[in-house]
Amino acid sequence: MKITIIGSGNIGSAFVEGLLSEGSLAPGDITITDISQKVLAPFEAKGIHTMQNNVEAVKNADMVFLCVKPYLIRDVIAEILPSLTNNCLLVSFAAGITLDQLTLYSGRRSLFRVIPNTAMAVCQSMTCIAASEDTSTAQQVTMIELFSRVGKAMMIDESLMNAATVIASCGTAFALRYLRAAMAAAVETGFRPAVAEIMIAQTMLGAAVLVTESGNHPEAEIDRVTTPKGITIKGLNEMEHAGFSSAVIRGIRAAYDVLNG
Repeated sequence: MKITIIGSGNIGSAFVEGLLSEGSLAPGDITITDISQKVLAPFEAKGIHTMQNNVEAVKNADMVFLCVKPYLIRDVIAEILPSLTNNCLLVSFAAGITLDQLTLYSGRRSLFRVIPNTAMAVCQSMTCIAASEDTSTAQQVTMIELFSRVGKAMMIDESLMNAATVIASCGTAFALRYLRAAMAAAVETGFRPAVAEIMIAQTMLGAAVLVTESGNHPEAEIDRVTTPKGITIKGLNEMEHAGFSSAVIRGIRAAYDVLNG
């Protein structure tokens, strides 16, 4: 399978790093493009094909991933469309660009709209995928399998893609803001920042795995560590008095409203 990634910014780079780490694709099966040869140099050093010419990069590709800013999507598709093979899958990472828009720009073909996050780099992304009507079941399975190599992946209805963007992509930043705040508190209680970061990040990772592996509702796991008159419930209640849950909900809703105009 030959894949081409148009754009080597944060999300394109994370995708490449995850694929290389996972190991089922050889570096020589991957082509990545950028306008800057300096940006491409680290990829070239890893054996990846690098190009500054998008048209040349997509020739004979089985899949083309558009990892560019949304305002560039139309122009990039117009540029590469004549060079795409009929069976090439076109996959957009651009937030807010709908399948109808992609069809308008590219014509009727197999199209996917994908929202991953930067944890692809360490094979821990949550990737949501929406497919056009022209995709086959086999193509959808192929897409799920590919993104499952760099984390977890699921097919969702396109109507939920904006919500998925906020929850699973912006959500990385939201979770890390908690990490930063908890680090500040840990430093105040006596830990050095580097030690606090390790402790809190591992605690967050453990909590996430605990829920995903057990299948338990988060509140069930919270109940297991809150005892009457205990320190955990005291801390939780103080956070709630300060509006913790409300702030999270309002932040997610505000980000969602931006995407929905």
